[in-house]
Order: sequence, then C-alpha cells, then structure tokens
Amino acid sequence: MPYRRTSFVQGAYYHVYNRGRNGESIFFEERNYRFLLRQVKQRVSSMGITVIAYCLMPNHYHFLLRQDGETPISLLMQRTFNSYSKAINVAYHRSGPLFDGPFKAIPVTGETYLLHLCRYIHRNPVEAGMVAHPAQWPYSNYLEWVGQRTGSLIDRALVRAYFPTPESYETFVLEYVPSRTIDEALRPLTLE
Repeated sequence: MPYRRTSFVQGAYYHVYNRGRNGESIFFEERNYRFLLRQVKQRVSSMGITVIAYCLMPNHYHFLLRQDGETPISLLMQRTFNSYSKAINVAYHRSGPLFDGPFKAIPVTGETYLLHLCRYIHRNPVEAGMVAHPAQWPYSNYLEWVGQRTGSLIDRALVRAYFPTPESYETFVLEYVPSRTIDEALRPLTLE
C-alpha cells in the first residue's frame, strides 16, 4: 500500500476526493448513491468526523470533512469505500479495483479556501453540464446548505456562521464565474 503523505489532525479540514478507474463510473444507479451515503452517515458520528460539503458524481466524488476526534479521516474513507467497492463488485458481477488508486486528501488552510471549496463542490454537477442549477442534483448536500432538505450530513452552525441566510449561500454559489481548470480549482487559494 502506498504511503500517505497527508497527516490527519484533530480539528482540521480536508478535501477528500477520488475518481473511478480510468475515469469510469463508480455509481451506476440511484441506489448506489443512497448506499454510499448511508455508509458515510453510519460511520461519521461514531468516528468524530463532520461532513461539511459533499457531491457524488457518476465517475468521482468530493467530500469536505472535519476531523473532530482522534480517529483519522483515512479510517472513514478506507472502511466506507472498501465496503462500497465490494458491494458494487458483487452487485454488478465485476472484479478488480473500482477507483483510480487511493483517495486524495488535501488539507484545507484558511477560511477563503474553505468557502471556495464548498462552492466548488456544490457547483460540480453544473460545471459538468449535468444540471442547470446545483439544487437539481440530489447527490450533494447543497439542498441542506440552502434549507431545502433536512439531511444530517452537514454542519449547520458552520454554514450559518458564514451565510446567515440560505439565500446568501445560493447567491455566493450562483454568482461565481469559473475561469480555471480543475487543477487550479483544487489548489489552495492564497489567503488575503
């Protein structure tokens, strides 16, 4: 197993993401998305991890997570995605790796980067041309951020600390005009 350079530290935020092997699909139907989200939901509170933002796309995923306890985020990711990969392989009579190597984890440094990353994650289906508005994509927690769904994979106190109304976050997301490549979007922003 390759050595992971990222150290997971209590109180820190991390952008965790991965894609399907060779860019192939990792979700094949609606029940796959729901299965994965149930796996995450079952594990996060007992591991002391908070989901800030997430988006599941047909061939990749993004999570913005905060490690509140001593259990490293890597344990959540390993258990969740090993379980998911095995279930997919059994259900679809396939074998071999589902993902393009180990998940990537980037420490989130500073508020500016944190907020930009939330917007980036929630805009992912719009940028991919799958929907016209982030609220149309059911496999992210954008709807929780804007008060249109009551899911539990969110830190509402954090959201309201930065965006006192759902409309303020919606405006923040919708007014963004992307002018970058994916690599540029994933690179931490310089703090002002």
